[in-house]
Amino acid sequence: MTFQIRPVEPRDKASWEILFHGYLDFYKIELSEELIQLAWERLLDPNFNSYGFVAGSAGEVLGIAHYSFQNSTWARKNYCYLEDLYVSPTTRGKGLGRELIDAVFEIARNEGSSRIYWNTDATNEVARRLYDTYTEVSGKVQYRIQLE
Repeated sequence: MTFQIRPVEPRDKASWEILFHGYLDFYKIELSEELIQLAWERLLDPNFNSYGFVAGSAGEVLGIAHYSFQNSTWARKNYCYLEDLYVSPTTRGKGLGRELIDAVFEIARNEGSSRIYWNTDATNEVARRLYDTYTEVSGKVQYRIQLE
């Protein structure tokens, strides 16, 4: 199957929302419609450090990836954070997740990033089989404290 990957555009909103809701459902995350709208607006805002790809075939959007850049006290160049990656369940196993990750890698290289990283749940075995083909688990443990 051949996929096309491109930056998210205003015309993608309905398809993006379906996939983003799927992503949130997978991780059992509930966001208000206001926050979902804000996420969408940020992806389209050239002055906000949040970017997105949509990927599909035959005009149908089947996957999304969101990423941003961060400075580091440990490196001369920025890091690229792959924040969200989601592929329609009917398309999984056909290489689209890998193509989306590779598209973010290309952007990160072009932006001069020194590292790309992402998180997933330890129990997300299907995605981890893909991620493990790129690198080993970092061994880091993440702590979270909700502030609002």
